[in-house]
Amino acid sequence: MRLVILGPPGAGKSTQARRVAEKYGIAHLSVGDLLRAAVASDTPVGPLIKDAMARGDLVSDDIVQTIVLKQLDGPDAAKGFILDGFPRTIPQAEALGRRLKKRGRDLDAVIELKADDRLLLDRIAARNANTGSRGELRRVDDDAEVLRPRIDAYHRQTAPVLDYYRGQGLLQSVNGMLSIAQVEQEIDRVLAGVPSPSEGTRL
Repeated sequence: MRLVILGPPGAGKSTQARRVAEKYGIAHLSVGDLLRAAVASDTPVGPLIKDAMARGDLVSDDIVQTIVLKQLDGPDAAKGFILDGFPRTIPQAEALGRRLKKRGRDLDAVIELKADDRLLLDRIAARNANTGSRGELRRVDDDAEVLRPRIDAYHRQTAPVLDYYRGQGLLQSVNGMLSIAQVEQEIDRVLAGVPSPSEGTRL
């Protein structure tokens, strides 16, 4: 099973992607985690990634594509994957399509977590408060002042990706403002309708 999960910052993509990966035995490829790992590993592009994330900007297509698409060639993704937060732009979506087509594969579904911007800001504020109360470090890209431009960037650059996949008949929308358990149920309902490779509809 090859999936993409999209949604604005704070919509719960990573939470749901981890659950889907565990349930279906596929790799969870989180763009945020991969980018933060690139920064922590002191890679040549690390400073560029760090600066973009601190500003709430999207990291350039070239950098993201290089980091993410490389993961698709690894053994972890051989049995399937769920891409968390990628593709974020049309060029990234097209690059993903070319990479999969080259290997005779295709996406099975694209899950959109729909969310209300105002409620997202409230959710992030609560998450930061809980993180601080536990004495844990807060993520720089989860600050409320950083989140606003990230949400704006999502609507401006990533929303067209939804139309791109809608046109391919792949997009499935789920209300991301429901409880975690309810969102899980909705995603399970969506994936129950996705044909398995053994049914011969997709490689």
